Amino acid sequence: MDSPTAVRNETVADASTAGKLKPNSLGVLGILFFVLSAQAPLTGIAGAVPIAVAIGNGTGAPAAYLAAGVITLLFSVGFVAMGRHVVDAGAFYMYIGKGLGRYPGAGSAGIALFAYCAIQAAMYGLYGATASALLGHYTGADVPWWACALVTMVIVQVLGASGIEMGAKVLAVFVLAEFSILSVFALVTLLKGGGPEGLSFTQSFSPSAALDGAPGVALMFAVASMIGFEATAIYGEEAREPRKTVPRATYLAVAVVTGFFAFASWMLISAHGTSQATAAAGKALESGDSTGFVFAPIAALLGGWVNDVLPLLLVTSLFAGILAFHNSANRYLFALSRDGLLPRKLSSINRRHSPEVAGRVQTAIAVLFVMPFALAGKDPVLTLFSWGSGVAVLGIMLLYFLTSVSVVVFFRREQLDTRPWNTLIAPVLGSLGIAGAIVLIIGNFTTLIGGDPTTALWLELTVPVVLALGVLAAQLTRGRTAADA
Repeated sequence: MDSPTAVRNETVADASTAGKLKPNSLGVLGILFFVLSAQAPLTGIAGAVPIAVAIGNGTGAPAAYLAAGVITLLFSVGFVAMGRHVVDAGAFYMYIGKGLGRYPGAGSAGIALFAYCAIQAAMYGLYGATASALLGHYTGADVPWWACALVTMVIVQVLGASGIEMGAKVLAVFVLAEFSILSVFALVTLLKGGGPEGLSFTQSFSPSAALDGAPGVALMFAVASMIGFEATAIYGEEAREPRKTVPRATYLAVAVVTGFFAFASWMLISAHGTSQATAAAGKALESGDSTGFVFAPIAALLGGWVNDVLPLLLVTSLFAGILAFHNSANRYLFALSRDGLLPRKLSSINRRHSPEVAGRVQTAIAVLFVMPFALAGKDPVLTLFSWGSGVAVLGIMLLYFLTSVSVVVFFRREQLDTRPWNTLIAPVLGSLGIAGAIVLIIGNFTTLIGGDPTTALWLELTVPVVLALGVLAAQLTRGRTAADA
């Protein structure tokens, strides 16, 4: 007969009940790869930069990325300070709940889960369309975009259930590939002295260039490109020495992403020539394929083979982002279940200490997000991708703002950290910058989603509705949650 100790160890090994995610699984680089994957660098460059240049502030777009990086860095100071005292897979939920209370925390959890699922669904739309086009180009097969998405959902589910280490390794390969080719292009362009008009530093980074045209639109897309770095805190439970690893990964992620987007966009503008870049970006948008603004100069510099490789890297970039957001969303489901806001079954973990049940539910949510667009015959890029991205950006920015406010309230009340810069000044400055970004996003939301004002209004309203549903869930849940502790 087995001893009680043996039975207990077997139960832990099976990991069939609620518990904790696998500790000591990720270091700084592992977390960094998840964050960079969520931000899908090639997707951000190929999708956002042409728009920022064409209808934003033209050649001053790189300055918008620097400004977005400063806002994000200010937010990160308070975010990191809170992370030293709160380590949980439901980062926003716990951070906001600790400072502002259970109901705002629960409402924020609903927004976070909704936003991550929405942006993942958006990526499925662009991914499906791109993968379908590639299959048609190379095989002649006419595969529907939604079929590509459904097959990928199965693959993502399997990888997500295989353990956090496996996901980190897969993402590392994809992220390094897309970063490498963009970095090589940017560095070679820099070393060559830029394009036909040189590097033109002042035309991209001077105050006059930054404020030219519609700087608000450029800043809006730049801020959207930064979303995903906050996932550093979501993996706190699985990090080695989280109170050291998470802050380092957070600051490194912000620095890398800001520097990368600012530098790469500057080199793209230089490659086109500052007098021609805005027109080239506008022409690419009019053609219906904005990637031409990015792919053409890279191919001209590195060779025609790039035209075959970059579309494939765009697919892997999107896949990496999809997997990263799958992991973020299922950890929110796990954390909410563990705290009693969702059915306890969702906090079950498998033998690899992954939230497999939550992962299955997240995959089911992805199907529910994607299939209505397929059944209605909607264009996956013009509707699913643009609408999902817009809603996600608005939701995440609201969470940033609430988190900054919560940081100030929490540390003023608890006095666990009395450093003025970390717990008051930087969070307040960050919240002001974020509030300004939210105003810009709402004011330009129709442009962001590429739709009409009525559609924009309905999509905007989903965020407060989800917030209210989260609060309602907390009211209907008996007992205290971890956010109250």
